[in-house]
Amino acid sequence: MSIAQTIRSFTLWEFVKAHALTLKYFFKPKATINYPYEKNPISPRFRGEHALRRYPNGEERCIACKLCEAICPALAITIEAEPRDDGSRRTTRYDIDMTKCIYCGLCQEACPVDAIVEGPNFEFATETREELIYDKSKLLANGDRWERAIAANLAADAPYR
Repeated sequence: MSIAQTIRSFTLWEFVKAHALTLKYFFKPKATINYPYEKNPISPRFRGEHALRRYPNGEERCIACKLCEAICPALAITIEAEPRDDGSRRTTRYDIDMTKCIYCGLCQEACPVDAIVEGPNFEFATETREELIYDKSKLLANGDRWERAIAANLAADAPYR
């Protein structure tokens, strides 16, 4: 051990350097926020709670092509469909098991009519696991609730799609 190393070990040089670094950052602006009262802006590509969208006339967008069900790597989506009188198909059952979902966004990318989207909501804690199985009515309600934000996010992301 050299003399310089001996002096550093007796003077606790690492301790001094650590406290100097702490003091350096002590006087800088804080990066933390007071979460429930302050919120950071969310990216337009944020993948949060799922929603089913409607057309402006109120008709649901989903055409029951089942591409989202086929592409889901977690097998979280279940769709049942029936033909309508006019020959088109619509879903009779559209369930997403949020306990299985990995929020990859593949369902949103696969949808040809932008029916299933992952919206801006990330505060959807529940008290029971059963509440995390979203049925068609819950997904449509989410779409109605977040439609303005979802449309703005899709418009902001459109040049990159």
